[in-house]
Amino acid sequence: MRLLILAVAAVLLLLQVSAARAARRELVGGWSPIKDLSDPYVGEIAKFAVKTHNDEAKTGLVLEKVVRGETQTVSGTNYRLVIQVKDGAETKNFEAVVFDKPWEHVRRLTSFKPVLGNA
Repeated sequence: MRLLILAVAAVLLLLQVSAARAARRELVGGWSPIKDLSDPYVGEIAKFAVKTHNDEAKTGLVLEKVVRGETQTVSGTNYRLVIQVKDGAETKNFEAVVFDKPWEHVRRLTSFKPVLGNA
């Protein structure tokens, strides 16, 4: 009886390990939601996106808040953020993608586009 219980436990353990490996394979390169949008580092990325966009487009957008965000691990980290900004008296939402590789001191805005409809 003990042998049977040990065999069943071993099979269940193997199934669990196999499922965990399969889940990791599916996530490689995929986008994962940012759990804490108020994390100071996420705020730093959002501020960088707005400042870089303002410098490039000669605009005066002011960051209000991060509405939603995801990360993607590549050879660094891509941050895809939906941010709310003030454009004069108007409130607008934009999707900003920032590539960040802090160990090589690399940070670049790769996309900054308006979000149409509801964020």
